[in-house]
Amino acid sequence: MSEPLGKAALDTIFQEARTYAAWLPKPVEDDLLRKVYDVAKFGPTSANTMPMRVVFVKSQAAKERLKPLLMPGNVDKTMAAPVCAIVAFDTLFHEFIPKLWFDPSFAQLFTKPGMEEFTKAHAFRNGSLQGAYLIIAARAMGLDCGPMSGFDNAKVDAEFFPDGRWKSNFLLNLGYGDPSALKPRSPRLGFDEACKIV
Repeated sequence: MSEPLGKAALDTIFQEARTYAAWLPKPVEDDLLRKVYDVAKFGPTSANTMPMRVVFVKSQAAKERLKPLLMPGNVDKTMAAPVCAIVAFDTLFHEFIPKLWFDPSFAQLFTKPGMEEFTKAHAFRNGSLQGAYLIIAARAMGLDCGPMSGFDNAKVDAEFFPDGRWKSNFLLNLGYGDPSALKPRSPRLGFDEACKIV
């Protein structure tokens, strides 16, 4: 049985964590990005299908490719971030099911005629879950995050995934945030506004 996390851990990943738009000039090492993924990959997905794919845009040349695909309000913060992760999903994720699931024949469900929308929804939903795990893992390992959706998905896909197999979901700036640039925290909905127990 899992033990509850202490306040310090909860503060790090949720309660005191913030979304950053300004970044300190401190690089993020490739090894740390690998470690973040290696933690995030253990988050659950339906039938362990793991459809999330990530491109860590880190070099200046890659950032210049991404820059014109961003909405104007996201350009400066993304160019300043040490890393911008393109969180995507693999439309052919089911090819890995024989490796990832105890019943290899389960992959056939996603290739049957008429299952295209179900397959796409499965990939998007579970890839989104994994993107959230990526944020939690990054925060748990000392990075700050700036997730965003202000970009042209079709153009990002054409630029970074020209074979059409992967599809972009959202962007995630990663690095060490500048706390002096934070605005006051926005309110959150309370339990009774967002939840019911039935």
